[in-house]
Amino acid sequence: MSDFEGLTALVTGGASGIGRATAELLAGRGARVAVLDLDPSGVDKPLLGYRADVADDTSVREAVAAAVADLGGLDVLVNNAGIGAQGTVEDNDDTEWHRVLDVNVVGMVRVARAALPHLRASAHAAVVNTCSIAATAGLPQRALYSATKGAVYSLTLAMAADHVREGIRVNCVNPGTADTPWVGRLLDAADDPAAERAALEARQPTGRLVGADEVAGAIAYLASPLSGATTGTALAVDGGMQGLRLRPVGR
Repeated sequence: MSDFEGLTALVTGGASGIGRATAELLAGRGARVAVLDLDPSGVDKPLLGYRADVADDTSVREAVAAAVADLGGLDVLVNNAGIGAQGTVEDNDDTEWHRVLDVNVVGMVRVARAALPHLRASAHAAVVNTCSIAATAGLPQRALYSATKGAVYSLTLAMAADHVREGIRVNCVNPGTADTPWVGRLLDAADDPAAERAALEARQPTGRLVGADEVAGAIAYLASPLSGATTGTALAVDGGMQGLRLRPVGR
């Protein structure tokens, strides 16, 4: 499939996990792809790697400018960079709340703000934000993380309304628990990693974690010119977690 032939894309948090899978998929479908990451050292051709900290506006502006100059323009922005957090509202202090909100929400704002002037020049402009099932379903021990992803969901809708008449589509993907390096670290830190993985898998009707490549496929669908009538949409990639209510096995 070559629906991205001749287009350019920028993926934040693109050195690993969902971001890396997305960058490689877009490149495989014809796009020229730049990756922004805190550590882009492992990014190889055909991807272009740039160091950027989404919590620092100067860093973002410089990296976006360099990437767009090397790409020769910008058609697709995948706002994927983010960090996790655990606990109830009591478990994280103000500093941590501000830190995670700054990365997960304001970080997307910084990147979009730097990218918008370039996206306006594209005939196929699209933004895809990585949101989460945590934006639409109450998950235990995820108060801070859920608050940030709820904000990303609302931000996506607001951006879609603001920029639709400029020819810029804005959508988001809502993954369930994905098999990513961050989830892997959570599992490694658990008292019983095997039991914790089994619990996370059982929470999704498919009985398994979501693959990074499956989320990448959804991002590519939303970013593709073939989806030109799709904007202001949240696409669940959660193994049925949001919408399905299965009866227990054997009943």
